[in-house]
Amino acid sequence: MTRSQTNLGWDVLLDMSGPGAQHERLARALRTTIREGVLKKGATLPPSRKMAGDLQCSRWVVTQAYAQLVAEGYLEARTGSATRVHCWADEIWEPVPRRQELPPPRYDLAPGLPDLRNFPRRRWADAVRDALTTAPHTDLGMPIPGGHPRLRTVLAEYLRRTRGAVTDDVLITSGVCNGVALVGRALHAAGITQIAVEEPGWTHVWRAAEDAGLEVVRVPVDADGLCVDQIPAGIRAVVVTPAHQFPSGVVLTPERRAALLTWARDVDGLILEDDYDAEFRYDRKPVGTVQGMDPRRVVLLGSIAKTLSPALGIGWCVVPPQWTIPQAAPPVIDQLALATFIENGGYHRYLRAARLRYRKRRDALLAALGPLDISGAAAGLHLLLHLDSPADDVVNRAAASGLKLKSLDAYRSSPGAPALVLGYGNLADSSVTEAVAVLKDSIGRSGSGSSR
Repeated sequence: MTRSQTNLGWDVLLDMSGPGAQHERLARALRTTIREGVLKKGATLPPSRKMAGDLQCSRWVVTQAYAQLVAEGYLEARTGSATRVHCWADEIWEPVPRRQELPPPRYDLAPGLPDLRNFPRRRWADAVRDALTTAPHTDLGMPIPGGHPRLRTVLAEYLRRTRGAVTDDVLITSGVCNGVALVGRALHAAGITQIAVEEPGWTHVWRAAEDAGLEVVRVPVDADGLCVDQIPAGIRAVVVTPAHQFPSGVVLTPERRAALLTWARDVDGLILEDDYDAEFRYDRKPVGTVQGMDPRRVVLLGSIAKTLSPALGIGWCVVPPQWTIPQAAPPVIDQLALATFIENGGYHRYLRAARLRYRKRRDALLAALGPLDISGAAAGLHLLLHLDSPADDVVNRAAASGLKLKSLDAYRSSPGAPALVLGYGNLADSSVTEAVAVLKDSIGRSGSGSSR
């Protein structure tokens, strides 16, 4: 019979990097493989001559390493027998258990995702197939920094037509946060080291600005949007979400828009406009971009993360002509697929159907919530539920019942009036009633309800 070879340690990959003499590095590498359970107890190691040949080192290096590990108890060596991993090794050095993954929640009322169940798989697959079929072989090389010219042209026309943007060119990014980081680096290089952000606001954007080397300065938001008059002196850049502020849900009023543009001109500053939730307005047509009012002072940022899927990793950035920013290069095939999807009308039809679906879901959610105190429901894919006592109690009780929630405190630098940010983008229509029942039960058990 042929003896099983699965217990041999002859082909284990050893990491011998790091400081120390060669025999010390070999001993350290073998010790690590035993501790991590790669070499099990009883596993045989190759003879010192064979190991030395494989490692292209002297036999002395191997014998010294083996001897050291025998002395420490990791290995055992017997005359006339192979050197083996000590029989006690597994009992002493148990592999670190993997972290238990929590089961997915039954109901998802957290913000940040669109309706993934209704992603247009077939139409997107058709667009990808078209891109692969029609793209010249030159498009399959290294991605062009700044994005494929075809998508840049298509998006420029789309933003002019649907968002009132003023642009002949668009840079392609991997998302809004990537755009903030790229513009942030350009600001830092120009000597601008601070940037104002909305409080509360999207914390991922704050981190992107900080990663670019900028100091984040938080400016409050009220019922009219960003409090422009509270931007501290010396600040020359600001990030805003004028179409539907996250997470408050307010729309920047015309007076605040005018004040913001006046501020930018007075300080020779730059406005980074995150066109968040602009496609989903339910009480009237979406408001146009601030960028369209002064394209020399405003960077327009957007993505398909909240309309199609964040998994596609495609966004855009319209930059004033006097600014030069580093350029990203997302995957070309997906860029071409999005260009096709927009050109053939598929994206427009998808957004129109999604808008109707989200409005119906929002109405069902509001009806189920009843007299609870709600704000920010006129647009977007989330709303605010105001509470009378700490939101964390409700979040924790809901989690125990399979409902995912987010407290408003997750999106501000310090605790404030208790509230929940309820996202309904990725909530199944059939689950609205059940999810709200769990929510109300969690509120009731924490004594945290608030009525209009």
